[in-house]
Amino acid sequence: MKHNDNAFTAQDLSQKSDDRTFAGALSFARRKYTKNVGQADAVVWGIPLDTAVSNRPGTRFGPRGIRAASAIMDNDPQYPFGAYIFDELNVIDYGDCHLDYARQDQVASSIEEQAAAIINADNAPYLLSLGGDHFVTGPLLKAHAAKHGPLALVQFDAHQDTWDDGGEFAVDHGAFITTATREGWIDPERSIQIGIRTHAPQTCGIEIIDALTAHTMSTEDIAKRIYERTGGKNVYITFDIDCLDPAYAPGTGTPVSAGFSSAWALSMIRHLKNLDVVGSDVVEVSPPYDHAEITSIAGSTIAMYMLGNLWERRR
Repeated sequence: MKHNDNAFTAQDLSQKSDDRTFAGALSFARRKYTKNVGQADAVVWGIPLDTAVSNRPGTRFGPRGIRAASAIMDNDPQYPFGAYIFDELNVIDYGDCHLDYARQDQVASSIEEQAAAIINADNAPYLLSLGGDHFVTGPLLKAHAAKHGPLALVQFDAHQDTWDDGGEFAVDHGAFITTATREGWIDPERSIQIGIRTHAPQTCGIEIIDALTAHTMSTEDIAKRIYERTGGKNVYITFDIDCLDPAYAPGTGTPVSAGFSSAWALSMIRHLKNLDVVGSDVVEVSPPYDHAEITSIAGSTIAMYMLGNLWERRR
């Protein structure tokens, strides 16, 4: 029976949508909206926040923009995986994190507690979070580290995000790595940043492959270095969309020239399919500064590749 609004009417988690790409309820890739994670292999979750930005706001609309751009990804086999991955990978859209804009001091704990409730469910689903500014990765790392121990972080970004946090968990999208290192949520000796093209006061002991160096390497060689650095185990991937050049991601808060193309980034993600990734996020998509959904399309495709890699690993 044909039906619309698959996000609400789907009878099972693998069901395909009959919605036109321009109509219907917008969940990620038309997956079922539900708070019941019991059957889910993976949970897609939005964190609509932009109160930690140092430049342009708008990432509070990021999850909405990514979902809208993902509407076209249902029904056909997902490229480049050659299969309809939702036949074997049960994915739900959990909706958005509940945040009280009037209680900024509670933002970090709200994200952490709600993330922990998802990943600590009995079936231990994989959590793919959609930002939101990059501050949201801090409490996500804390929640994942509480479950898995210190994480090997793979960060795609134009910025190191290692600015001074004043000795506390500051609501700042440019300082959460400083906090995560000090608090032991990540292991800097097993962590790596790719695409950096700005300067920060410290590295926190994290290896950096800056953008100019990366452009002289193949994506295969960079992936090899990521496997070596992380040991391939207990990895968390965060992808700041400003890792892409503004030509490919104009809709972001702190754009920096000389970044990567969408094709380069997707090739890079594809080469990481054998990493033991325990969680991931795509952040800093800011639709108010986007044009023709360029940035939202890139963000949604990166998120889909992350799910496709998970599907392959679990096969």
